[in-house]
Amino acid sequence: MFDAVLKYAAIEVVLSGVRMPRKNSIMKKWVQTCRRELLDRTLIWDQRHLLHAVREFESFYNEHRPHQGIANAAPSIRYPLRSRIRATIGRLDIRRRTRLGGTLHEHTHAA
Repeated sequence: MFDAVLKYAAIEVVLSGVRMPRKNSIMKKWVQTCRRELLDRTLIWDQRHLLHAVREFESFYNEHRPHQGIANAAPSIRYPLRSRIRATIGRLDIRRRTRLGGTLHEHTHAA
């Protein structure tokens, strides 16, 4: 019965494998993070706006957002050496770039 409701709403049901607990937990965390950091703070007007906001958040989440790793380095970026970090602490010039009208913020070091 639930599949019929989704089909009526033009939503395709994609089944995941029964023995994929890691995949399910990763997606659950991503959805919760997207909801908490983006959708709870944004008034979505229509489907086009929703898709734009989710694409921006996906890019922010995968490319910039610091994950709890070594030196909070994003997964696709190599982490800095400790000696370089200590040498540059005194002369930090941090720039902030806002995304999605100020909902998301990127902080980077100026070159």
